[in-house]
Amino acid sequence: MIGVGDIDGLTAADVVHRRLSTLPAATTVGEVRAFFASSTSHHVALLTDGERYVGSIDAGAIPDEIDDGGPAAPFVQPGPRIAPGAPAAGARDAAMAQDSLRVAVVDDAGALVGIVAITSARDGFCGT
Repeated sequence: MIGVGDIDGLTAADVVHRRLSTLPAATTVGEVRAFFASSTSHHVALLTDGERYVGSIDAGAIPDEIDDGGPAAPFVQPGPRIAPGAPAAGARDAAMAQDSLRVAVVDDAGALVGIVAITSARDGFCGT
């Protein structure tokens, strides 16, 4: 694991957690809820259309009264996100500014490269 202070000269691509799960852009509220229920490490759902990043939904962002069969699209946020070539310090800071401690890494073509994920102890990058 790369520590949050051990990033001199590194980019967001160097600290990205590449092993991640995504959901299709047309996913339902129930599918998003099932995603979050499947693992305590799921703090944000990343939605894609093929390789293209569509946006994310933070855990707890969908109100309980919303029907499982409805589309999740109204709850999708386009950011935060960062470019793979951005300095790792910027990726760290962007992730730490989120309750989820996560920030999507998206290339210039709009493809999802991965996610920068900070450990709950805030001392390192998950998946590195």
